[in-house]
Formats: sequence, C-alpha cells, structure tokens
Amino acid sequence: MEKKLYKLMNWPEIEAIIYSEDDNPHKLLGPHLITNQVVGHTTCIQAFYPDACAMELLLSDRTTPVTMEMADEAGYFAAMISDMQHEPYKIRAYFKSGEIKEYYDAYFFEPQITRRETDLFQRGLHYQIYEYLGAHPKTVHGVKGVSFAVWAPNVLRVSVVGDFNQWDGRIHQMRRLWSSGVFEIFIPGADIGDCYKFECKVKGGLTYLKSDPYGFGAQMRPETASVIREINQYQWNDDLWMTQRFHSSTQPKPISVFELHLGSFAKPTDDREFYQYRELAPMVSAYVKEMGYTHIELMPIMEHPYDASWGYQTIGYYAPTARHGSPEDFMFFMNHMHEEGIGVILDWVPAHFPRDTHGLSSFDGTCLYEHLDPRQGEHPHWGTLIFDYSRPEVSNYLIANALFWIEKYHVDGIRIDAVASMLYLDYGRQDGEWIPNIYGRNENLEAIEFLKHLNSIVHKYGKGAMIIAEESTAFPMVTGNLNEGALGFDYKWNMGWMNDFINYIKFDPFFRSYHHTELTFSMIYQYSEKFMLVFSHDEVVHGKSSMIGKMPGSVDEKFMNLKLTYGYMFLHPGKKLLFMGQDIGEFNEWSETRSVEWELLQHETHQGLNAFVKTLNQFYKSHPALYELDEMADGFEWINCIADKQCVVSFMRKTKKKSETLIIVCNFANISYKDYIVGVPYQGLYKEVLCSQDKKFGGTGVANSRVKHAEPKESDDMKQSIKIQLAPLSVSIFEYREEQ
Repeated sequence: MEKKLYKLMNWPEIEAIIYSEDDNPHKLLGPHLITNQVVGHTTCIQAFYPDACAMELLLSDRTTPVTMEMADEAGYFAAMISDMQHEPYKIRAYFKSGEIKEYYDAYFFEPQITRRETDLFQRGLHYQIYEYLGAHPKTVHGVKGVSFAVWAPNVLRVSVVGDFNQWDGRIHQMRRLWSSGVFEIFIPGADIGDCYKFECKVKGGLTYLKSDPYGFGAQMRPETASVIREINQYQWNDDLWMTQRFHSSTQPKPISVFELHLGSFAKPTDDREFYQYRELAPMVSAYVKEMGYTHIELMPIMEHPYDASWGYQTIGYYAPTARHGSPEDFMFFMNHMHEEGIGVILDWVPAHFPRDTHGLSSFDGTCLYEHLDPRQGEHPHWGTLIFDYSRPEVSNYLIANALFWIEKYHVDGIRIDAVASMLYLDYGRQDGEWIPNIYGRNENLEAIEFLKHLNSIVHKYGKGAMIIAEESTAFPMVTGNLNEGALGFDYKWNMGWMNDFINYIKFDPFFRSYHHTELTFSMIYQYSEKFMLVFSHDEVVHGKSSMIGKMPGSVDEKFMNLKLTYGYMFLHPGKKLLFMGQDIGEFNEWSETRSVEWELLQHETHQGLNAFVKTLNQFYKSHPALYELDEMADGFEWINCIADKQCVVSFMRKTKKKSETLIIVCNFANISYKDYIVGVPYQGLYKEVLCSQDKKFGGTGVANSRVKHAEPKESDDMKQSIKIQLAPLSVSIFEYREEQ
C-alpha cells in the first residue's frame, strides 16, 4: 500500500469494522474528502467485503475500473481518487472461489433520517415515525434500494442481514445517528419481497438476530424474518366512505358489530391452512351485509407466532399476518369492506407482548421495550412482558402504530384489549408482587398518561376513527372528554352488563325471580360511560360453553332463551357486538382450528335464530329510538322493572319525537300471560311490530296481531295502559301511533 494512503488509514477503527464492532462505519467506509499538505485535495474511498481478495471501483466518470489497494486481508480495501464527482459508484469484488460481485456502495449514501425526526422520536411526539424506522423501498440519487433504520440504543453494533447479503452481519453494518439510539443505512439492491433481520451485537460479544419492530411484512410462521414490503402503491377506492366517516363521526348512529377471527371464519376445502384476504373479503362482506351488521371487528391480524393466541400475543405490530397474504391483500380486504358499506374495527394489544426471542423482548440486550423490574415488566397471567409506557420512544412506538393502521389501512376503529391490566399496577398480583406509584396507590400513572395521549392523537389525526376500551373494572371516566379528566375513549365494553346478564339467563326461569336485580342493575350506571354491549369470543371458549349452551331447558327452550337474550341486548341502551357463530346457534365452543359451522343453517331452528338476529339488526338501524339518545338518560325509561315474580321487564326507548317511541316487554318466564297489562305513556294506538316468538323465527306464534288501543286505566304509574298477550321466553316491541 502506498505510504500516503497507509498514513491516512485509521487502523483501530478499521479493526473495529472488520470485527463488526463499530457503531459508525460510515465514518471510514465510503467516500471522504481529504485536504492536507500530503495529498492536497482528494477523495479516499474505503470498502469492506468479507473475504474479498481484490476490488475495483467502477466510477461513472472513468472509462476503466480503478484498482483498490488491500489494507487488510479480511477484505478491507482503499483507493484515493482525485477530482471525483459526487455520484453513486459501484464496487466489483473478486473472491478466491472465482465469484465476482458487483454492487453499489451502501456507504456512499447520506442518512435518510434527519435530526429533527430523531429528536421528535426521543420526545415521544413523532406520530409518523413508521415512515422512517423499519424498511422503506426508495430511490436515492437514482439508485434503487431500501432504507433501513432501527432503535437499539444500548447495542455495540447493528447490521442488516437478509437475502441481499447472504445473511452476513459484516457486510451492512449500520451507523448510529447522533445520540438518538437510532441506527440507519441505505442498501442498494435490497428489494421488495426480500427477507431480513437486524443482527445486534452487545458488549461481551453476544450476537443475535431480531425481527424489525416496524416491519411492514413478515414471514409465515414458524419462520420469523421480516419481509420488505411497499405499502404506498395500493389504489384505494373508498374516498366516499372515508369522507362520510369523517363528517358523521360526531353524529348519533347505530353500531352493530360482527366480531370474527379470520382464520376460522371459513376454512379452505383444499390442503391449505387458511384463505387469503382477497378470498375472505367477499365471503365476509356477503354474510355481514346480508345480516345487516354495520361493522366487523377483527381479532388481531397483526403478525403473531402462535395460532392459539388468536393474535393477542403480537410479535409484528406493523405487519398484517402472512397467514392470509400480503399487506396489499389486506388493503384489498379493507377497501372491499368499505365499498360494501361495512366498517372495520381492529383488535389491538398495547398491554403486553410475548417473550419470543426474535421479537421485542430484550431487544438491544437490555429491557428496552419492557420494564426491567419483573414486578412491573412481567404479566403474571399470560407469561408475557409489559411495555414501559414511561419511555417516550416506547409510547411513540405504540401511538404511531395505532395511527398507522388508521392511516395506511383505513381502519375505522381500534379496540384496545385488556385495558384493565394496564390501569392497575397490582392487576393479577399478590401483595409484595407489585410496586405502588409515587402516591402509594395502585394506579399505573404512566399507562394512564399513555392512554390519554393515545386517545388525544387518534381523535386529532384519526379522521373519524373510533377507539374502544375492553375495560372490566369500575375505573371512572374511561370514556368522555379528556379536558374533563376522562381517559378519552369513544366506547367501553360493558363487561358488567354481560356478566350479570349471562349469570341471570343461565338460571332456570323458576329461579330467575330471585336474581331479578342482575337483569336490571345495568341501568343504575348506564350513563356513567358510553357503553358497547358485547357477547365476544371470550364468552364461548375455555369451558364457558357456547351462547346457546349457556341457555337452560330443552333444545326448543334454549333457542327461545337465546332469541330473548339477543332481543334484550339490541333493545337495551348501548352499541352491540356478537361473535361469529353466535347468531346461528353453534352448540360447540369456538375453536381457531375449525370453521364456523355454517352447515347448521340447514336446520329450521338455526335458521329461525339467524333470521331473528338479521331482523334485529334491520330494526335497530331503522328506529332512531334505539340509538339517537343512546348515551342520554332521556332515551330510556322503565315502565316496570320490579315485576320480579313474573320475570317480566318493560321499558320505553325514545327520541325527542313522541311518534318514534317504542314499548318493549320482555318475558323471562317460561309461561305465557294472556292479559298482561302494560302502562303506556300516551293515548293512542300501539302495534306489535316484532316478537321473538313469531313463527318465521321458529317461535310458537303467540303474538298480538291486532293494534292495541290505550285504555284510561292506570298501570305502572301511568294514566293509560294496554292489555297484551305475552308469549313465554319472548321479547315484544310495540310502536306508538297517534289515533287519527
């Protein structure tokens, strides 16, 4: 090697690059302008390719290659070029095996992330950080490649390894950007569809592979690599839907949700494990549209390693699971739903994440995403790890992720799983297994602040998307205005109503009179939150039995009870959610390993139940009394909630218009009442418009075919009343009409 070049070489740092222990290889590798008395003005280009025995520079302004001098036999070369144009160049590397590699030098390119981006990220305020961290196909200085970036502040070195570099961590070592903890590199030649990981090396020499926390794609399990994906080229056709969603977001509206697990909604009849997103889209939309649901809620479609976790142990927060296809395939699914007039809510899990070694756990050799102390960082029930919400970059990771699904995939709502486990430091723990907050209490102040921050940003940038909490405790003000001290959710799952009602309906009707308050108690606190009534997947697994299996009595009585259950749910204040299979009366518990038992619809009893739920959806959407004042006490009034001996409740659903008043009577006894007197608010006519015992729903046919005239006989503290036939185990709805 020429003496001039030899003197310019930084041998300690060259050794660090060769041994893959440098966190800023760009400082040496690539072109660097040198000005001194020895060489004048010249450019020194250094390159490292493991085991190369010779290298040449292919410069755009030179007709012949420039031979590089070997600085180290490990494959380190250098050359000095005078009057070099600042343009990308290629390197031709020769190997003893006879192989020749020709590639653009990754160390020519400047950082693709600015200091402003990393500063915002460090403060937890970069809500589009997913546009910078991760893997992003792009063209820089006319060269196609992929920009990679990852946050790993405590590592000694990070490299990108993948299909484009033989998974060799010595080839593409990344540079640390300032004091941000972010590592970055632009790799020419990396392409869409390539698999990759980050190779981390920590002090002491331990080297391991991690999937990309911000990766837009992932391999099909059991493989664990991230996959380079382009997610900005899909042509959406849902502008009308998105505009209407934004402008109607503050208006009262019916919300009836069909919760489903994509992997078991339907199973292929061939040898495949799963249908693809593009195949599922028309199947799901046809059923949901026919049934009249307004939304679907997908159990987590984010990438997860274990099928039986149903997606709730998320490993790839930014990647739709590869079980059903690519990100663009999922965009097709979303676009199709919107074209069919169906909203989509995604289940999302910011409460915990699995310990799988290729994921977020001990990401940079330290507890980076999780708490160090197991009393704060380990979930005792699920064997998972808990996010450290106090760390701005971790909070930013999650908030940006929620916005990512709204922005990039047009989702209409985010339902947050296990909010209760986030709110309380002692959730699932015994004395001595948790650490109190600074006030000596059990509230998780960092998680509470995270949720408020999240909800404020979703409402600011979410274009009308809603955010829903699965929260099972009496934590105050989960929904409501952030300015008034609430957490800021749009809706909260009403777990209290669900548990009370299921406990009530399980009893034989003979014993229900002793548990009447479990039926009516929900109205005591109904307006403390904005509620969604749910019979979710959680109620039909782990030995809890299916919904129809919970019902007492003979098979016919089970179907009567279940129709009554759904009727009461749809007529009670609150938004609605049913899980797949519940509206056809599956007797088996749900399992992710099988399809919904659609063949049950060949039987009349199941057809009748299904037809009743369909009718309930239509009735719910077409009657403003069931949703217009849903969140106000003025929209509901008990007629009689104390007829415990008869197991009957009656109530009104109302709007500001007298003519839209509905009278609802529910008989939870298995006996009929021939002349049951119900107090009514107005003089006039009352027509039965829906009864669960109608023959078209497989019922007994006991009904009120004639319009009822209100009589001036006091009942239920009202000056007039009607006399009706009340079928056993039934719900009846009467519309008020003024007498002309």
